[in-house]
Amino acid sequence: MDLNARAGRLVEEMIGRARELRIAARPIEKGGGLVDCGAEQRGGLAAGILLARVCMADLAGVSIVPGEVAGRACSYVHVWTDHPVASCLASQYAGWAISEGKFFAMGSGPMRAASGREAIFDRIGFRESASGVIGVLETRSTPTPEVVAKIAEQCKVPPACVTLLTAPTASLAGGVQITARSVETALHKLAELGFDLGRVVAGHGWAPLPPTAKNDLAAIGRTNDSILYGARVVLDVTGDDASLEELGPRVPSAASRDHGEPFAAIFRRYDHDFYKVDPHLFSPAEVVFNNIETGRVHAYGHRDESVLERSFSGI
Repeated sequence: MDLNARAGRLVEEMIGRARELRIAARPIEKGGGLVDCGAEQRGGLAAGILLARVCMADLAGVSIVPGEVAGRACSYVHVWTDHPVASCLASQYAGWAISEGKFFAMGSGPMRAASGREAIFDRIGFRESASGVIGVLETRSTPTPEVVAKIAEQCKVPPACVTLLTAPTASLAGGVQITARSVETALHKLAELGFDLGRVVAGHGWAPLPPTAKNDLAAIGRTNDSILYGARVVLDVTGDDASLEELGPRVPSAASRDHGEPFAAIFRRYDHDFYKVDPHLFSPAEVVFNNIETGRVHAYGHRDESVLERSFSGI
């Protein structure tokens, strides 16, 4: 599928439109390139859409569409893909915790497929070799040469062949990029539940784009709530209906013991440690399975606009 090459072509387009997108590209000392989409640069919605597409190796469409939450106007991020496993799990999933010295960020994008160290790659049976790699980091900090060297080593490329795009959670571009993970969270939940991902042939989803928060910690709460309490995902699948009926109720976020209050409150309760939160919480509010072989539709979960209203209003 050549995920890194596909993403690389889109990054080149972004760099060519840097002034329009309010982003900036610059080299990193001792090798590597940085594209700042929202830390020192303002970035914006257009940069966020392209950043989300880079995350998905340009195998998905991403757009901003009108909607509302609790009677108030609220845009939604709409994502669709005909290559759900490759775009969402081999590329978009933020499964690489990058830690080097004082630097830490969650890494996503197709560089993950070149590294291939995460357990998810054994499940999906996909890795790739690449001459250059593209990664997206959810961070406000500038990646150091040591960070680039570590990524290059794990991806088996020279440091000069590493390109990293950054945007903090509390930024316009970062908010769009994270909210574009509705389908990805559904697929990752299915993987955790042992579902045969080869049955998923297409997917699309919507999640409300939250107001940009005052800081990254508050933004983590709002963007998670967008998925957990506001996202709707439709998956086109094959195979039998009985397995969908058995598995379906366990897929939405409501199946988790931690469901029911804003993520910021849940996060505080666990001392801001993601690993203490019930992993079954991280999935969309609603998931619909369209069986394209039998014509049957299976819908599970529900949205909770009361939680969204509290979260987005900062209550």
